[in-house]
Amino acid sequence: MARKKSEFERAAGILLPVSSLPSNYGIGTMGRCAYEFVDFLKAAGQHYWQVLPVGPTSYGDSPYQSFSAFAGNPYFIDLDTLCDEGLLKKSELDAVKWGEDPSCVDYAQLYAVRFDVLRKAFSRSRHQSEPAYIEFCKDNEDWLPDYCLFMSVKNSFGGVEWQKWDDDIRMRRPDTLAKYRRELADDIEFWSFIQYKFFCQWSALRDYAHEKGILIIGDIPIYISMDSADAWANTDQFWMDEERRPVKVAGVPPDYFSKTGQLWGNPLYRWDVMEASDFAWWRRRISFASRIYDVLRIDHFIGIVRYYAIDADADNAINGEWLQGPSMKLLKAIDEARGATKIIAEDLGEVVPEVRRVQIRSGYPGMKVLQFAFDSDASNVFLPHHHGENFIVYTGTHDNDTTIGLVDNARPAVRRFAREYLGVKRSAQLPEAIIRAAMASVCHTAIIPMQDWLELGTEARINRPAILGGNWEWRMGQGLLTDGLCDKIRKYTLTYGR
Repeated sequence: MARKKSEFERAAGILLPVSSLPSNYGIGTMGRCAYEFVDFLKAAGQHYWQVLPVGPTSYGDSPYQSFSAFAGNPYFIDLDTLCDEGLLKKSELDAVKWGEDPSCVDYAQLYAVRFDVLRKAFSRSRHQSEPAYIEFCKDNEDWLPDYCLFMSVKNSFGGVEWQKWDDDIRMRRPDTLAKYRRELADDIEFWSFIQYKFFCQWSALRDYAHEKGILIIGDIPIYISMDSADAWANTDQFWMDEERRPVKVAGVPPDYFSKTGQLWGNPLYRWDVMEASDFAWWRRRISFASRIYDVLRIDHFIGIVRYYAIDADADNAINGEWLQGPSMKLLKAIDEARGATKIIAEDLGEVVPEVRRVQIRSGYPGMKVLQFAFDSDASNVFLPHHHGENFIVYTGTHDNDTTIGLVDNARPAVRRFAREYLGVKRSAQLPEAIIRAAMASVCHTAIIPMQDWLELGTEARINRPAILGGNWEWRMGQGLLTDGLCDKIRKYTLTYGR
């Protein structure tokens, strides 16, 4: 299954979460500003738009802890489009307080107001008779009914996680499932309507991107959230006991990001059970993702080869254990399910030789992050002279500070080595020099976070791993996609043959 020739050509792109786009409604959406960003990418000579996971977020607001591995985020539905469809009135939107600060997302306020607005649109919709809606439900029957029931039952229990529901519904007893489907039928239909509108808008945006020659890189978290429709409806696929309680959960040991490791709390897969079905659940997941993205970045690729298992009742990730994953067996199933969609292996963290061998054998490109390059010496594998063609190079990812923030907060020795390596005299020159090094790298693809092109500091950081709260909030201001910035990005892109 190894691909000797890379599927990627030399190109560049920009990382910008959908949530970070400007809009009038508290969070980025698939509306006008998304289309304008695609236009900007085209004009700047870019080939890729990389986004974070687009699933519905839960407590903590992380896109990596979603209520579903398949569903779309209701917050991203463009409300102006619903107005154009006659489902909402502009005056209704103008009367809502979406948040006080346009530079960040106020998730609590969004949760308080957005669903009321979407329910108004639902009450006016005649979608159930639309052939496109009927086809949508049929095409997604393997996940949509469970997700919609999950969200409706969750609402009926005041939003608490499914493990705190009454035992009869928590255990999915057939008569109880039928009872809830009857009693919550209208609310179940609301959640189905929401998904229909999300994917209609996503499809239109992706089609527009394709017209402009822009491909979308989607992010696939290796693990699902414990509080998700997937875990509730497929407990046999996860490391849970007979009472559907987790036995071991996911995380990573202490590393660059955290001295106590990261206790993610996601349910771990029963790889033996999954292998017995030839990884049917994973095949469905990858096949679905391949319908909405052009490139899939598999987050925490290391977990496919070896994974860190932590007792479910542990307070931190220090005392976990490494166990063997399915490796090439799963990758074979992924390859067969993805079709023409390309894959990126997010291989950051403790990469042992076995992981590197599997990544190379798969043919999937790994990642090089320049922010990790300057904290030691010339042997650092993230330095450009260690790069290879079959990699994606980043200045930083969503888990890093912005590059200006990194330079501002770096130890003097790190700044000194970076200046010497990149050939600049002043530390103030380092952020642009790091961008230039990424664009010049032999890696076939260079992805630069939008904050770095905008020359923003730590205030624009997306996420601080292992810290709950205050993350995923940054939003790009209106009017920042200037002709001057476009010309600058295009010049870098042309200079380095991307």
